[in-house]
Amino acid sequence: MTHKENLIQLFEKRAHESVTKISPLPASGSSRIYFRIESANKISIGAFNADLRENKAFVYLTKHFLKHKLDVPKILSADLKNGIYLLKDIGSQTLFSLLNEKRTGENFPDDVISFYKRAIAELPKFQITASNGLDYSKCYPRKKFDRQSIQWDLNYFKYYFLKLAKIYFDEEKLENDFKTLTDFLLKADSNYFMYRDFNSRNIMIKGDQLYFIDFQGGRKGALQYDIASLLLDSKANIPFELREEFLGHYISSAKKIKKLDTKNFKKYFTPFALIRLLQTFGAYGYRGYFEGKAHFLQSIPFALKNLEWILEKKNGLDKIKIPELRNALEQMLLSNELKKFRWEKPSNEKLTVTVNSFSYRSPLPVDLSGNGGGFVFDCRTIQNPGQLDKYRHLTGRDKPVQNFLDALPEAQNFLKETFNIVEVSVKKYINNKWANLMVSYGCTGGQHRSVYCAERLAAHLKKEFDVNVELIHTKI
Repeated sequence: MTHKENLIQLFEKRAHESVTKISPLPASGSSRIYFRIESANKISIGAFNADLRENKAFVYLTKHFLKHKLDVPKILSADLKNGIYLLKDIGSQTLFSLLNEKRTGENFPDDVISFYKRAIAELPKFQITASNGLDYSKCYPRKKFDRQSIQWDLNYFKYYFLKLAKIYFDEEKLENDFKTLTDFLLKADSNYFMYRDFNSRNIMIKGDQLYFIDFQGGRKGALQYDIASLLLDSKANIPFELREEFLGHYISSAKKIKKLDTKNFKKYFTPFALIRLLQTFGAYGYRGYFEGKAHFLQSIPFALKNLEWILEKKNGLDKIKIPELRNALEQMLLSNELKKFRWEKPSNEKLTVTVNSFSYRSPLPVDLSGNGGGFVFDCRTIQNPGQLDKYRHLTGRDKPVQNFLDALPEAQNFLKETFNIVEVSVKKYINNKWANLMVSYGCTGGQHRSVYCAERLAAHLKKEFDVNVELIHTKI
C-alpha cells in the first residue's frame, strides 16, 4: 500500500470511523509529507517519513516533552514500520503566518509581539527543564551539537552556498577559520537541549494556545543557538531593536529557571548566531541553487540583512580570528549575484529581463532571481537549420543561420506571437516595480533555433523598453 493508504488505515483503526476527506498539507523544507485526515466526528494530522531513526527520535522527544507538560502535539497513533503516525490537529496558523497577516511594513503588531514573548519564555523550559532525564542517545542524527555537527553545517555552507554563489575564497585558509570558529563554539556550556530549528514556522497558534513542532533534529547543545535561530528567522525580518528586546526577554526567562551569567552568555551568542546563519545559507543554496526551488532564494536578501546585524553586533566576532571567513561574508554582502534575489526593486532601478536559450535534452533553466521561472517557449516546431550540413556547425548567432530563419514565415510568426506575450508582462512588471522576469527559448540542441529567438527577443526588448537585458546561451 502507499503511505496515504496506510495513513487512512491507521486513522480508521483508531477512530472507528471511515475517512471522509484526506488533504495534503503544504510541503516544507523537509522530506516529510503531511495530510489532514477527517471522518464524520474526528480529525487528525497524518505524517509520513521514510527515515525510521528520525521518526523514533520524534516519538521519544514528544513523549518526553509531554511528561514535562510542554505544549507539543500529542501522538495519537504510530506505525513506525511503515513510517507513519497520527498527530493531534492543532490547525494551520503559525506565528509566521500570523505575522504576515497582521504586519504592515516593518512594524510588529503588539499582539504578535506578545505571542513572540510567550514563545521565548517557553524556550528555556525545553532547553533547561526538559533536559533533565532526557536520553540524548536517542537524538537524531547526533546526540550532541559537537565538532562533527558543526563541521557538517560549515561544509554545507561552503559547498552549497559559497561555491554556487560564486564567492571567492582560499579553501585552506577558510578551513583554518572554520576550525578556529568551531574551537571557540565548543568552549561554551553545552549541557542543554538544543531545539535546532526554533523559528516562527514551527510555533503553532490555536486560539490563544501555543504549540511547538519540528524538534526531531534536537540534541544536546548550547542555549544561544535556539534564540539566535528565532531572531534570525529570515522572512520574519524582525527589526534590530526588537531583536535586542527579545534577546533580553529570553535571558530574563532563562534566569528564572537557572543561574545565568549574562556577560558570558552574550560572549557566545554572536558566534552561535553566525553558525546558525551559515547553516541557513547552506539550506537556501541547496534547495534553491541545487534543487532549483527558487522560493528559497527569495529569503537570501533577508538573510544578508541578518549577516549585517551579526557583523556589526557588539560582543561579536572581533576576538575570533577568522579573516578568510570574514572576507567571504563581506563579499556576500557586496555580491551582484545575490542582489538578484528580489521580487520588488528600488524605484530608481530598471527591470531586468533574463533571456535564455537551452536544449530540451538538458534541464530547464533555473530562475535564480526567485521569481519562479517566467516564460518557456518551445522552438522545435520551427524547421531546424541544424539538419542541413552547411548550418550544422554554426549557431543562431551566425548570419547564415539568421538569414535562413529570417526567411521562414513560421519562424517570424513564432517570434511575433512570443514577443506579444512577453511585452504584456514587461509592461506590467515595469508598472508594478517588479525586479526580474525570465524568458527561455528551447530547441532540440540549444544551438540554432533557440539561440536565434533569444537573440531576436533581447534586441527587441532593448529597442522597445528601458530595461536591463541579460542574454544567456546555455549550450554555446
